[in-house]
Amino acid sequence: MTEPSKLPHHGVPEHQPAAGGIAARARATAAPQYLSGLNPEQRDAVVTLDGPVLVLAGAGTGKTRVLTTRIAHILSQGRARPHEILSVTFTNKAAREMKLRLGQMLGQAVEGMPWLGTFHSIGGRILRYHAELVQLKSNFTVLDVDDQVRLLKQLLQAENIDDKRWPARMLAGLIDGWKNRGLTPAQVPAGEAAVFGNGKGGKLYASYQERLKILNAADFGDLLLENIRLFREHPDVLRQYQTRFKFILVDEYQDTNVAQYLWLRLLSQAPGKPGVPLSSVIPGAPATSVIPATTSSVIPGRVEDANPESRSEEDSSRDSGFAPVGAPRNDEGTALPAMAAPKNICCVGDDDQSIYGWRGAEVDNILRFEHDFPGAKVIRLERNYRSTGHILAAASHLIAHNEGRLGKTLRTEDVDGEKVTVTGSWDSEEEARAIGEEIEQLQRAGDNLNEVAILVRASFQMREFEDRFVTLGLPYRVIGGPRFYERAEIRDALAYLRVINSPADDLAFERIVNVPKRGLGDATVQMLHDHARKRRIPLFEAARNVVETDELKPKARGSLRDLILHFDRWRAQREVTAHTELAEIVLDESGYTEMWQKDRSADAAGRLDNLKELVRSMEEFENLQGFLEHISLVMDRDGGAEDEAVSLMTLHSAKGLEFDNVFLPGWEEGLFPSQRTLDEQGRAGLEEERRLAHVGLTRARRRAKLYFATNRRIHGTWSTTIPSRFLDELPADNVEITESKGGSGWGGAGGYGASRFDNVESFGSSYTTPGWQRAQANRARNNQGGRHGQTRDGFEESQSPFSGSRGDTSRGETGSFSRTKRGPMVIEGELVAKSTGTVSEFSLDDRVFHQKFGYGNVVKIDGNKLTIAFEKAGEKKVVDSFVERV
Repeated sequence: MTEPSKLPHHGVPEHQPAAGGIAARARATAAPQYLSGLNPEQRDAVVTLDGPVLVLAGAGTGKTRVLTTRIAHILSQGRARPHEILSVTFTNKAAREMKLRLGQMLGQAVEGMPWLGTFHSIGGRILRYHAELVQLKSNFTVLDVDDQVRLLKQLLQAENIDDKRWPARMLAGLIDGWKNRGLTPAQVPAGEAAVFGNGKGGKLYASYQERLKILNAADFGDLLLENIRLFREHPDVLRQYQTRFKFILVDEYQDTNVAQYLWLRLLSQAPGKPGVPLSSVIPGAPATSVIPATTSSVIPGRVEDANPESRSEEDSSRDSGFAPVGAPRNDEGTALPAMAAPKNICCVGDDDQSIYGWRGAEVDNILRFEHDFPGAKVIRLERNYRSTGHILAAASHLIAHNEGRLGKTLRTEDVDGEKVTVTGSWDSEEEARAIGEEIEQLQRAGDNLNEVAILVRASFQMREFEDRFVTLGLPYRVIGGPRFYERAEIRDALAYLRVINSPADDLAFERIVNVPKRGLGDATVQMLHDHARKRRIPLFEAARNVVETDELKPKARGSLRDLILHFDRWRAQREVTAHTELAEIVLDESGYTEMWQKDRSADAAGRLDNLKELVRSMEEFENLQGFLEHISLVMDRDGGAEDEAVSLMTLHSAKGLEFDNVFLPGWEEGLFPSQRTLDEQGRAGLEEERRLAHVGLTRARRRAKLYFATNRRIHGTWSTTIPSRFLDELPADNVEITESKGGSGWGGAGGYGASRFDNVESFGSSYTTPGWQRAQANRARNNQGGRHGQTRDGFEESQSPFSGSRGDTSRGETGSFSRTKRGPMVIEGELVAKSTGTVSEFSLDDRVFHQKFGYGNVVKIDGNKLTIAFEKAGEKKVVDSFVERV
């Protein structure tokens, strides 16, 4: 009998369908099919439609599925029509993918969603509907970067500002940064304006904006900045869009900059009523301004037309600026007050994947979401469908060291899989050899090369991998940019060297005759071509003839004569100067290096690094001719896409991608985390670098393999590097230390593996060198099991520079690391690479080359250890696997 307490007032017991019963199963079949397969957190993010929602979607947790399913749910529930949903993405690719998925779910309904696109495409669409209100016409032109730079050069000339000292490209970068922060010319701080043109930066910005209006043009930044001004100066327009968009969805919210943030905040507020103070709708607006009663016409599709005449004289005279708001973006440090009655806005993002701070992204936008949208619901998607348990544990443990995050822990219901591996190598070349060998092993085991990726921190790291893959015949593709030798700066440098090697190389000479700018334009080049055809001589000889005549103007003739004299001098130096040194001389004396040093664009530093890497790559070749022949083979490798190929890219380019096998080389202090980032941004930079490491790890589905080199050539100088701090932030239980398979590893790899001496039963002969004696003593101690805390090679266990690695899980009772995990053996200060017990193949007086010490002759042989008299480094003892006969 039913208890009275469970009876409602009318005496009839309540009823709920029994789990697994007919009613429950029938109700499940009636549920929308698009909700099937969602986990509880995903389902919650889809069906929570009212109020502000922040979906913290970790890597591989089904973010795109949640966004598209949420739109489908809104439409199927009749909460909004397709044109009443604003869905914003960051890339056209993401927008196309969403439309494709929605099309599969909803059929043709997606065609009625005009407001699904990128920030700038939607901003541009709104701007064209209301162009006259911001002094433009609806057919305005959107300028590209080259057009911007050309226009700014004209303004610099008008102000008598030296374009060489104050490059137009630098000013373009400053203006773009100001626009990304929502700053109009009047709002640029005086201190920032003073960094360009002796304080004229702000004036030039204002002149630039005025000139754009005259040309009926806008640049990329204006598509949002002018939207913000439009909404601020015309609240009737803002109110209509606020009314139109019943639901707002934002993808990758952690990557929004200040201008995107301001634009979203304006649209996401509840529509203001006529007569309400504008300051209650738009933070920072004058308190005396009100929302006009006339609000018709501003939304496309309405019959009425806009009536700007209805605006008050006070509204028309207002300053057009819109100050950046929201701590900590505000220059005065004033925090933005929380909005009242926010609309149904859903932002999806991952604070642990905010890696674009260098281009204006503000991770603080997502961290402040609950402050900006009071009462917001935060849903964490932590169930990962991509990676194995060990990979997720390593990535989560690493990112937990960041302080500026909302916090979540990725997990999987899949198997733990293989542990993350950490491998040390002697230098970057061995690193490339080791990774190449591992990829070949994967290929032999049946893995598809399309599921293999190498993610580097800096683009210059790609060169050695490309060279190695060409040697192995391993197909590869570079994602997000050209191959190393196809980059513009590399092609330019090679063109100079090709002309030195062969004066008849017309294509190379034509490429660099005016790079950097020498006042030798198309007319001059055409004259040279005409002269060369008539005389049937190369362009270079034609140039030598032309400078002796008066056909060219004096300035152009002088520039061309100087260039010819340069090449004559470089060719003479070629006979007495090392080809690597010659390349540095050419790049400096031609002005090419200086050209990139003065370039203030974001990629200029990377181009300079690539040039240094090019010079370094030449050291492997005997002369310039041999190097150029190698380049021709690399460039001719293939001209099309491979069916299967290894993907090679930077970590920034890898965001959003996933592979079965991911190799992450270069985990060294100074390279990753980047010293440049640490110097410029301090702790904030370190946290962004750590987020970048997190992104790299979570690209892997089955295997993640980390590498570091103990020696790396930096700016032409060998430097001993320190393993990245990120390695010590990985959890020991999920990491395995492996030995390099690069063929010339020195075994210890900074303490991350046992020396090859450990497994050698016989060394083939008896040695009396200090290194041999230390090896024997170490092996004896290991076999006898010396007492805990025993000293080794002069170090106590706790003091050894190779102990204390968190990657080493072999601990003794007292917590110190076991002596079975030892640092690399040394022979008279030189690390041991390989000791096989065989007699060396080298002979006395053999001419050899060593990557670190250069050329020398063998003066003594002791087993597989050679004493070599190097030309520059003096006499050194090395293992024969480190040198090659020349």
